Amino acid sequence: MAEGLATLVRVNEWAVDNKRRELGVLLRELNELVDKLSYLEHEVVVEQDTATNDPEEAGFLYGVYAEGVIQRRQNFDAAIRDKEAEINVARESLNEAYRTLKKFEVIRDNRDAREQKERDHIDQTELNDVGLETHWRYNSKQ
Repeated sequence: MAEGLATLVRVNEWAVDNKRRELGVLLRELNELVDKLSYLEHEVVVEQDTATNDPEEAGFLYGVYAEGVIQRRQNFDAAIRDKEAEINVARESLNEAYRTLKKFEVIRDNRDAREQKERDHIDQTELNDVGLETHWRYNSKQ
């Protein structure tokens, strides 16, 4: 029983660690998307400044660029929403794995405490027996 429970704890610890890693990957991917969107916004400001400085040439080109930016922004927004949904699912999965791990850890800790209490009781009984034996021997000599 003890080995099986220790194995269950180890397996569940591994599952929790694996789910943490998966969540970390998703969070990094989300940060990359947010960074790309931020860079796009910065790029728009630069292009607007360029268009302001050269209105004749930019007037024609900026319109096409702006349409592309709108589409890219929508794509980034959709990707960010999808990634946030994945993160929420991964967090819930991690929480469930953690709750399962905690159940097995509590069971293990309770079992260990119960076994320690039994060992302490056996040790105390043996000490009591030794004490009684010593007392009887001492009293029998007098």
